[in-house]
This record gives sequence, C-alpha cells and structure tokens, in this order.
Amino acid sequence: MKSYRHRIRHGRLSRLSIAVPSLSLLIATAGCASDEAPKAAVPTPDAKAAKLCRNLDEVLPEKVDGLERNDPEPGSELTAAWGSPAIILRCGVPWPDAALKTSSNTATIDGVGWVADELDDGAQRMTTGGRLAFVEVTIPKDEVTKNGAGSLVDLAAPIKKAIPKGIAD
Repeated sequence: MKSYRHRIRHGRLSRLSIAVPSLSLLIATAGCASDEAPKAAVPTPDAKAAKLCRNLDEVLPEKVDGLERNDPEPGSELTAAWGSPAIILRCGVPWPDAALKTSSNTATIDGVGWVADELDDGAQRMTTGGRLAFVEVTIPKDEVTKNGAGSLVDLAAPIKKAIPKGIAD
C-alpha cells in the first residue's frame, strides 16, 4: 500500500512540477501582452521647481477624466500619465517658446492658467503660466476630440495645492 501511495504522490508531484513552470510562463507572457507604458522625457528643472514638482506628484489623482494612472517610462516624480494613449503630465519643463508667451491661445480652468499649443498629430500641449514651476500636459487627439480639455479640470486642484502662483525662474 505504501508503494502505491508513493507512486500516486510522486505522479502528482511530477505533474505539479511541470504545471508550475508552465503557469509561470503563461503569466509572464500575459504580462508582456499588456499595453506598454507610455514614454515621456523627464524634465531637468532647478532644485526649487523640482521640489514643487515632487509635491505635485504626491497629490496627483489616480484617475484623470475617468482614465487610470499609467505612469510613463522612465519612471520619475516629474512625470505622470493616465490612460492609453496617455494623457502625459511633465512638471518642471521650460517655457514652451517665446511665441507662446504672447499667445492668445490661453484659457483659465478652475483657477489655473494654461497656454495651448496644437501639435502636428492633433494632440494638445497645455502649459501652465503664472506658477512657480511650469507644468505641461499633453492630451492625445482622441481625448481632445472626446473630452476637450476635461482632464485639466481633474488636474487643477492638485496643481493649485502643490505649485503656488508666481513667476517661474
């Protein structure tokens, strides 16, 4: 009887030994099949702006315009993203360019001033003005078409909380 049980247990162990690696491979393959993290260049602000940006990172929402947070690569406290294709936030960016500084393409959304720039692919790049650090939010064309700048409503309160009004260096 002992030898019979030993063979059964041994048989189960052998099947389990094969099944576990197979299951691991299946899980690893499924993980690779998921959407890739978006890519975003990490800004290089001065120490004062970097500190404000780290404060912003601590208060950013998990959802923007109903989209789950999906942070970009490389990982940084200066960048965040939501959805796929992603709405990408970069904090501590330089001012976009001199032409935008006098642009009439401006908006104030929930107390945060923005300068808009339409990109070649139809996406919108919005940059805060009047804050001690510049925050750039790029909204993909599909999101612009579907919700306009609705994502900026969800970002206004965290920006106001973390980055005071003023003139960025």
